[in-house]
Amino acid sequence: MSFASVLVLNGPNLNLLGTREPTIYGAETLDDVARRCREAGERLDLAIDFRQSNAEHQLIDWLHEARETQHGIVINPAAYTHTSVAIADALSAIAKPVIEVHISNIHKRESFRHHSYVSAVAEAVICGCGTQGYVLALERMAEILKSKKVK
Repeated sequence: MSFASVLVLNGPNLNLLGTREPTIYGAETLDDVARRCREAGERLDLAIDFRQSNAEHQLIDWLHEARETQHGIVINPAAYTHTSVAIADALSAIAKPVIEVHISNIHKRESFRHHSYVSAVAEAVICGCGTQGYVLALERMAEILKSKKVK
């Protein structure tokens, strides 16, 4: 039995991983990422709830659910990073640790990608590490939750 449950939430277009701009996002599919996260969860004693949606309202509804069901959130908000005050507000309202993940280094890309509404409510931001960033985020989340003595 896992000591904590973590929602790994993915925003728009991440369902196209492996086929969309592989020079930026790599060749792994979202299913590959989900498998890596679940494997890391087993190693770290975390129950992983892995989800993706292209719809902002669905992501927000899942975040609202997480207030009662999850101990932490790892989120790749994708394009909503730069546009969604609503997602940032939902993350802030859940009062759980949040780690923001980006596959690419958003600071080496177009200038509009340099600002994140999510970063202001995240305990950590991991970007530019490819899909390994998800595993790094889960490792950090496990440390955060252990330090908070989550049971």
